[in-house]
Formats: sequence, C-alpha cells, structure tokens
Amino acid sequence: MPVQRYSDYPENVTEQKNMNPKIIFVVDDDVTNLTVCRNTLSPVYNVFSFESGSLLLKRLERQIPDLILLDIDMPEMNGYEILGRLKKMQSTRDISVIFLTSKIDAESELEGLSLGAVDYIFKPFSPPLLLKRIELHLLVISQRNELVDFNEHLQEKVDAKTKAVVELQNAILNTMTKLVDCRDDITGGHIVRTQRYMEVLVNEGIEKKYFEDDLLSCEISLLVLSARLHDVGKIAIKDSILLKPCKLTEDEFDEVKKHARFGEDVIAEIQEESTEHKFLEYAKILAGTHHEKWDGSGYPRGLQGTDIPILGRTMAIVDVYDALVSDRPYKRGFSHEESVSIIVDGRGSHFDPMLVDIFLSIADKFKDISECSRQA
Repeated sequence: MPVQRYSDYPENVTEQKNMNPKIIFVVDDDVTNLTVCRNTLSPVYNVFSFESGSLLLKRLERQIPDLILLDIDMPEMNGYEILGRLKKMQSTRDISVIFLTSKIDAESELEGLSLGAVDYIFKPFSPPLLLKRIELHLLVISQRNELVDFNEHLQEKVDAKTKAVVELQNAILNTMTKLVDCRDDITGGHIVRTQRYMEVLVNEGIEKKYFEDDLLSCEISLLVLSARLHDVGKIAIKDSILLKPCKLTEDEFDEVKKHARFGEDVIAEIQEESTEHKFLEYAKILAGTHHEKWDGSGYPRGLQGTDIPILGRTMAIVDVYDALVSDRPYKRGFSHEESVSIIVDGRGSHFDPMLVDIFLSIADKFKDISECSRQA
C-alpha cells in the first residue's frame, strides 16, 4: 500500500474524517516507517506525514499539531537540528516531540532529551505499543495544558475570592459601625471620621520615621480599617448612661470606662472564629488602649508612656480631637483652633509628645475632614 505523502492530504482532512481532533505530524525519510505510523495511528488521530524537515517546517507555518514524531537520522536535516529550530520559535517551542530512532545508546538518548524531546520510540515499531505510547503522551499533554490554563486563571480566581472576602468583611464592619453609631448617635459619624483621621496621622508618622520600628510591618489599609471598631465596646453600655444629656456621675463614668475592656473581649471572641488575625489584632489594641494616657492616668489598665501600644497612643489623639470638635448635649463643640490648643496642653500628660508634634504638622487635614463630614 503506497503511503500518502504531504502533498496528498487535503486541507480539510480533519473535517472529512470527523474523528478525534488530535493532530499528529510524523517526519521520517523512510516510507515504510511513515506507512506503519499512519496505518497504526490514523484510525484514532489525524496523521500528517512528511519526508523531510523542510516540509515539516513549511507546514508548521500554518498548522500546529498536538504531537510530532520525529526521525533522528535524515539526510537533509537531522532530528536534532529540527528540534533545535522548533525550540527557538515561539509558535513551536511548546510542541511535544518524540524521537523515532534505531539508536539505542544512552548518549544519543540523553542528547535528544537534553534538547527538549519528551520521549524516544525505537524502531522497528510495535503498532500496539506505538499507539499506547502516543495515547499516554497525549494524555500528559492534555493534563499539562489544563494545568497551564488553571495557573493562568488562578490569579483571577484568587482576586475574585479576595474581593468577595473583603466585601463580606466590609459589610460586617459597616453593620457593626452603624450599630455603634445608632447607640451613640449624638456623636454623628464619629467612627467614620476617626478612621480618616487615623489614616492621615499614621501615614504622617511613617513619613516622619516615628513609626519605623513599630508600624512599617503593618498592613496600613487593615490598620486604618480596624479603627472603625475602636468603640465597639459601647454596645454594652446602658442607653441611660450613653445618651445622658448632661455630665455623668462618677459611677456612671466608671460604667462607661468598661467599654474598652468589653471591646477587647468582643473582638477576642471574633478572633477565635476567624483566620483574619491581623485586622482583628489591630482592632483589639485600638479598642483596649485608646483611653490610656501618657502619664498613666488613663483606663482601663493605667498604662504609661511607651508601655501604651503606639496604635493606642495614636488613636487617643484621633478620638479626643473628634470629641472636642463635636457637639454634645452637655456642651457645644469647640473650634478647630481651640481643640488643637487643648491637645497641645495635653502633650506629655494625656498624649505622646512626639505624636502631638506630628499631629500639629497635619492638623489642617483634620480640620478639612471634620468640616467635610459635617457638611455632607
């Protein structure tokens, strides 16, 4: 039976055969080998035969196969040279190539594998073995392509999952924020404003190198977001105290002080059920330490100086500034200038001296945030 050669195959052979679309190119200058390969493989695959490397390269300009069976010993261009050319071209370098050879020495096999061949099939062929080897290699190729496709889309999947987690986190956070704001509605937007103040003050602290040892390893976006939970402990305070339209008694103030500890406890419980430890750790520090004072007269632990976490020392300025400029039932809000003066007076007693200096350098930004929030 004469072998069908390159020029004998119609361009629409795949459509005519209506078979498995896997395409195999066979390159060999021996007509008998081409015949064996074609008779063995064509019942299952679309097989194209080429008697030289030049014919193969010409065909590759317009069609890329799934697999190439390539003879090594050919007169015009040997298999090693052809494979070298394939690996240099972007369009062909990923095609799997199996060498066809009668050489059985390890040196020849190593050379071919080093050039990028995936396997050797030795002549003379055993048709059943040839078919099975091709089947296995095409399976590997298919799995490799699936893995490449998966990896290419993996980042998209990770981004989508991350976005979903962040959206859920923000939804829960916004709900808790609204819950606190509703219980303490006299402060009107206090939580959102303090988050914005916090971002400005933290970034300036990093710029001034004051936070270098403490916050450079922090994820600033998470830290700023966690500031929204600094007053979550107010959920536990009675309305009669929280909404009292006049100055609190000493006992009532003692009850209010408990919100710092309670906030820590609430966040700690959430931590036990969550893997998002950084965000919640920041939130717990802010909730539990933003009422501590530099001179040790604050609450709930009476921490002093740098024993107070820097996050708590930062939040203290942010929290007090907004309380000063806000109207309360028992007082009118102070002006920005008056509020800044009060914070300066607390330098070294209530507040970290260095943080007060940093605050002063960007106090106008606090004023802008406050005014924009109240005009909205």
